[in-house]
Amino acid sequence: MEVILKKNVDKLGYKDEVVTVKDGYGRNFLIPKGYAVIATESAKKAHAEVMKQRGHKEAKVKEEAEALAAQLEGLEIKVAAKVGESGKIFGSVNTIGLADAIKALGVEVDRKSLSIVGEDSIKELGTYQAKANLHREVQKEFEFQVVEG
Repeated sequence: MEVILKKNVDKLGYKDEVVTVKDGYGRNFLIPKGYAVIATESAKKAHAEVMKQRGHKEAKVKEEAEALAAQLEGLEIKVAAKVGESGKIFGSVNTIGLADAIKALGVEVDRKSLSIVGEDSIKELGTYQAKANLHREVQKEFEFQVVEG
């Protein structure tokens, strides 16, 4: 079944892409939740027209994402965490804490676009890798440190 995505769906595709999915996934999850519509011929024609008009705006959004990636390049990101005597962190460091640390350095990044490479949350001090999905064509990997604070 072919569908046109109305929202970004993790591990499937980005908004306004035409993707092929299994019938049950499309009918029982994507369409009822409003994430997609069935890609009929008329829907594809309307989608093509919308994409043509949106092309100019998309170039500007991509430029902004590339500028944001360049800003992330030079940052030395340190996430402060409370630490016990054994060196373990009270709680954990996740993308919310990472986004707050980046914001404190003057760069605005949506926490939903961030992911910690290899882990969901961090429970020890050290240096880690993160990835920012700023645009469908612009992803930036960067390092950050979890320090005692």
